[in-house]
Amino acid sequence: AAVGMAVLVFGVSSLRAEANSAPPPPPPLPVSVIEADYDAGLSVEDLYPGIVAARRETSLGFERAGRLDALSVDVGDRVRVGDVLARLDTRALDAQILAADAQTAEAAAQTALAEDTQARQSQLLERGHISRQRFDEVVTSTRAAQARQNAAAAAADALRVQRDLSVLTAPFDGVITARLADEGAIAQPGQPLLELVEAGALEVRVGLPRQAASSLEPGQVLHFVTGTGRMSGVFRATTGVVDRQSRTVTVVIDLAEDSDIAAGEVIRLSLETPMAQSGFWVPTQALAEGRRGLWSVYVLVPQEGDGHALEARPVETLRVEADRAFVRGAVNTGELILAGGVQRVTPGQSVVPASREARTR
Repeated sequence: AAVGMAVLVFGVSSLRAEANSAPPPPPPLPVSVIEADYDAGLSVEDLYPGIVAARRETSLGFERAGRLDALSVDVGDRVRVGDVLARLDTRALDAQILAADAQTAEAAAQTALAEDTQARQSQLLERGHISRQRFDEVVTSTRAAQARQNAAAAAADALRVQRDLSVLTAPFDGVITARLADEGAIAQPGQPLLELVEAGALEVRVGLPRQAASSLEPGQVLHFVTGTGRMSGVFRATTGVVDRQSRTVTVVIDLAEDSDIAAGEVIRLSLETPMAQSGFWVPTQALAEGRRGLWSVYVLVPQEGDGHALEARPVETLRVEADRAFVRGAVNTGELILAGGVQRVTPGQSVVPASREARTR
């Protein structure tokens, strides 16, 4: 019995010693925090993509068929308005013009003869040697001869117009972007032979929400974000029609002629959008998924001493961007919020602010 009592006393003493030697609770976890700062009337930058395009771009060809006699430009050549780009073989057309001119000259001679005859018949009519009916027939013949002369001259002029249209000229300053035929080919009416893009005059077409598009005024200076920085443009017009697929309104913005950008590049229009409600910015890594699809943040609630306890507070996301979110909820201005690492902590855990991040704007 004495031995048993000694064993019991020894066991109780061992348990007390183990209890007294238990490790102390872990120290508060150092965390990075951010201060809640509500903003009222905040504006945020929205970016809308658009493609840079030349203001004018056209396919050039001839109105009539013919053999290509000369094609004097190639891809990459810069041309000015009025420059000759291509010619058709006009030898057959020149022969037709000569024939038409000969017919015009013949008709002119007949007209001159008819006019002389009319003058003589007029004298005879005054003397009473011919009837009025006969004189009217002479006048009609003269008018018919003049009409034939006019028709022959018009036919010759039409052939000259065709000869003029056999020379293809640049309708505006630009650069040749495609050459679709070579000398000797038979060009068909309307067949594209060259592609011309206007040089210098660039524009951007951007799809905007209807309210954003209606707020713009002609001549307003707008700003774009490019791969190399920022640039400006001038708002020209809007279609005012909502596209059925994109549900946006197309606006057209002119770029400066000295813009360091090329047609076909994608740039983004920058517009300031006011936030309808007040809130504060937090890093996206500060958001923890709550119940029923809601979000929450961890607020540092002061405890005795220098420690803080984490407390989950529900928030509503008003705007979410790549690395930040604009939220509002059960958080007061000035309270400290866990800036990240929400997956490594639990509500009620003891923490201490180790660093304070700059406010997200």
